[in-house]
Amino acid sequence: MSGNKDWVIRGPQSTKLERIEAYFSGYGFDPHRHDTYAIGRTLSGVHSFNYRRNMRHSLPGGTIVLHPDELHDGEAGTADGFRYRIIYVEPALLQQALGGKALPFIPDGISRDPRLYAATQTLMQGMDCLIDPLEEEDALYDLAQALATVAGSPRGRKSFDFVAAERAREYIHGALERAMTLDELVVATGRDRWSLSRDFRALFGTSPYRYLTMRRLDHVRALMIAGHSLADAAAIAGFTDQSHMTHHFTRTYGLPPARWLRMLSLA
Repeated sequence: MSGNKDWVIRGPQSTKLERIEAYFSGYGFDPHRHDTYAIGRTLSGVHSFNYRRNMRHSLPGGTIVLHPDELHDGEAGTADGFRYRIIYVEPALLQQALGGKALPFIPDGISRDPRLYAATQTLMQGMDCLIDPLEEEDALYDLAQALATVAGSPRGRKSFDFVAAERAREYIHGALERAMTLDELVVATGRDRWSLSRDFRALFGTSPYRYLTMRRLDHVRALMIAGHSLADAAAIAGFTDQSHMTHHFTRTYGLPPARWLRMLSLA
């Protein structure tokens, strides 16, 4: 990890979330969006990124909170590059603590609130630290509560059919490798299509189709790390072909799959 080569280190395997630490010497990644919260902190340098039509600058001491499905990019704000740790948290995990409320939203993408910083301490440990499963569960609960407190109460519609939305989410997980229609989700949940779509977005941060695509990309990354070719990984995960998968991968992570895999090998 010397010199100015960009690198990414993934944390120990977890069934709940993904943790990474990374360094970028200059340009980081293209505009992209994913269906998880991206919550992190800058360890050194200046992490600059476009978010909600404004350039943000994250410095050590604050907490980055990128909402699901919000477009963002990333680059070094100075010639020294930047190093950061970040976790990707599925909204469904936070809903276990929020109980079907609208997802907390931090408009600026960066918070200096000490309560949120403290709530992320456990999850922001170094990549060589294995977090105990119960410790991780407690930390996710604390994170959900801190996010809700710092974000405050959302305006507008507050009543959601969480049971139907969760049933749709579970149905999607059972059909990742085949084509799916919204009509199938309507039958599986007993909810009309537009109400279901609205509730799914409010509770899980993205549309049913985007959620399906992201779970397929999770599978693709695991297959790539295990040594499968890009073409085989795309086919196994349910994409039409490698080009289809690469298009979605780059839009989601801001990096083409080959570069993403190469950065992991440099760490």
